[in-house]
Amino acid sequence: MSGFVDRINSGARKVPTWVIYLLLALPIPYLFYLGLTGGLGREPIKALEHEYGELALKLLIVGLAITPLRRYFGVTLIKFRRAIGVMAFFYVLAHFLVWAILDVQTFDRVWDDIIKRLYITVGMAGFLCLIPLVATSNNWSVRKLGPKWRKLHRLTYLAVILGGVHYIWLVKGIQLEPLLYMAVILGLLALRLPKNKQPQARRA
Repeated sequence: MSGFVDRINSGARKVPTWVIYLLLALPIPYLFYLGLTGGLGREPIKALEHEYGELALKLLIVGLAITPLRRYFGVTLIKFRRAIGVMAFFYVLAHFLVWAILDVQTFDRVWDDIIKRLYITVGMAGFLCLIPLVATSNNWSVRKLGPKWRKLHRLTYLAVILGGVHYIWLVKGIQLEPLLYMAVILGLLALRLPKNKQPQARRA
């Protein structure tokens, strides 16, 4: 097992982060192209919204899994966490823009839906949580904010929970897939909790 983990870590060290940005960005124009050419079915706008939103949630979950992977399995992918988080934001942004511009189309209706439809309110709240995170996902902000940077980026936990709730409420009826996403999110958050320290034995 340790040899396999060592090979993963060794391979990860050789991959530049720009490759991750590029690979994660490729589905954005590809899915849009499919939407334009009929490759997403009869309702391409709705399908495009769904694809972007689901990819965003998957990336947030992958980012959430990086610390437990290192803690419990020794797999070190920390160098890719920023790229994954930034690209998750851009998928959420794409999800929002397709909904607002191509689906709803007017600002008044966009605002009304945000206010009146709870699942959209929750989704928008998650989106807003990600804005300060992506704005500070750079070395200058890490140095400038110091310990406050880590506290600020705990908003990721709230954002991914809100994303999971948004997905559950978005679908009609009780469906297994969004519930599984939420179960994975809660499980990964539980794995990130600090380990309980063993109580020291009392001295005789």
